[in-house]
Amino acid sequence: MAKLQGTPCWYELATSEGSLGAAETFYGEVLGWTCQDAGMEGFDYHLASAGGDMVAGLMAMPADIGEMPPFWMIYFAVDEADAAAARIEAAGGRIHRAPADIPGTGRFAIAGDPQGAGFGILQPEPMPGKEGAGGAFDQGKSGHGNWNELMTSDPDAGFAFYSDLFGWEKAQAVDMGPMGTYQVFAHDGAQIGGVMGLGNSPVPAWLPYFGVTGVEAAIARIAAAGGRLAHGPVEVPGGAFIAVAQDPQGAWFAVVGPKEGR
Repeated sequence: MAKLQGTPCWYELATSEGSLGAAETFYGEVLGWTCQDAGMEGFDYHLASAGGDMVAGLMAMPADIGEMPPFWMIYFAVDEADAAAARIEAAGGRIHRAPADIPGTGRFAIAGDPQGAGFGILQPEPMPGKEGAGGAFDQGKSGHGNWNELMTSDPDAGFAFYSDLFGWEKAQAVDMGPMGTYQVFAHDGAQIGGVMGLGNSPVPAWLPYFGVTGVEAAIARIAAAGGRLAHGPVEVPGGAFIAVAQDPQGAWFAVVGPKEGR
């Protein structure tokens, strides 16, 4: 069983006010998700499922975070949320939302790394007969989280921060020419993401990649559903293809899989 600490465990979309239904429709058409209301009192939070697994949460932009464009946030599992939050602050990061409990889910916090990229941490609540960090991240299933990419102003410092926090290890480094080095990282022996410079990102940020069975077909669905293709399809080491896009509200995401397929 994979180590809990540092496992990608949840993907969360904060979309523009009044656009929750439209976002559900878009990702349902592009990734095949089905969505349902989580039933949180006084708060619209919807849960997306793929292949029987809960893979993502969708909500309208919280009023207390100010004016921000829609965005995806990646959560990483931790053994102890309060201890992880303290380590984040000690290492120069910030805690934007202090650890708090979500009944039936676990204890979470919202953080920022020293360069400013936002991410979440989650201490999953133990469930009888079910161990680990859930099924949101599964590189063998379409519609699930497949890759996690950090674009940052200081890739070396960024990797060092997360490596110390989560125990990630460097895998291969890919020379991208003028764009610098793409540093792949591994968790418990499995390659789960990469760190690179800012590229075209205006600020440090995490970009989630969702698995699809055919990237070209996914690109066609993105366009048909009102999204915008920004990059791709491009072949990456290992033979997979990727495409980077924005949903109709402007949130960035990416897809990865074989070039041809459904």
